[in-house]
Amino acid sequence: MRSTSLFYRRLASPLHAARATVGVAWVLSITTAAVLLYHPVVLAALFAGVLAAGAGAGVGRALLRALRLAAIVWVPIVLVNVLVSRDGLTVFARLGDLGPFGQGNLTVEAVVYGAVIALKVMLVVLVTTLASLAVDPDETLRLVRRVSFRSALTASLATRLIPVLAADAQRLAEAQRTRPGGAPGGARGRVALVRAVVAGSLDRAADVAATLEVRGFAGAGRSQRRRAPLSRHDLAFLASAVAVLALSILARAPWAAGGGAARFDAYPEIRAAFGLGTVAIAAALLAAIVLPFADRRGIEP
Repeated sequence: MRSTSLFYRRLASPLHAARATVGVAWVLSITTAAVLLYHPVVLAALFAGVLAAGAGAGVGRALLRALRLAAIVWVPIVLVNVLVSRDGLTVFARLGDLGPFGQGNLTVEAVVYGAVIALKVMLVVLVTTLASLAVDPDETLRLVRRVSFRSALTASLATRLIPVLAADAQRLAEAQRTRPGGAPGGARGRVALVRAVVAGSLDRAADVAATLEVRGFAGAGRSQRRRAPLSRHDLAFLASAVAVLALSILARAPWAAGGGAARFDAYPEIRAAFGLGTVAIAAALLAAIVLPFADRRGIEP
């Protein structure tokens, strides 16, 4: 169902085959790289790598749908930055006095910097979406059991019931449309749908609580589980995470060999390093993200 297409399903892919802790570490490394780096070429390489990773994980279409939804952040971020920023030197329009915003001098540097920030935000959205699609949330939440069993159980139930509530809302909307008079329009119809979904969720919550109580979850404690050895996919994604972090630090640190290859400054003038080092960093980041998906052995659900 389209309403539940952005939630985790076990598929035959290397990322799904890796354990959740490794998947979380891999996603965090790419997120860290997206936060640290500002060079448009390097960010574009990360962007392409995440899209390729989504295709390798079998969730490419869902990732593209999320990309279309996240694209709405482009215009607001760029527009706000152009109207608020006063640090650029290349003025392309003068709007005069804008009251509390000061002089309305619109600069090219503000446009470029706003576009870079929008690209970073969209990249983070894509990475987190990929994590929700390809990293097992139940296995991830088991990590919290060492701190609080009840909190982990509550979070696990919440993440599992969200797609159930979405499916309930879709079925109720279809039922409304099949009525002789049709579904009520406007706010009245939406309120009726929300009221029905909330009422159903409360009934379901009571049933789930009773079931857990009968099965003795209230007195459950921490359980000791033997950890399986790292698989080839675990090792591949761990190596990828380390490589992405190392390349990100290498690209930003001026003291490192080849450092500064991803240097980018938007203010007061646009200054961006571009050369063989920049291309090499971008290509290496793309390869580090994509290579773990090349090994397709042992990925069956």
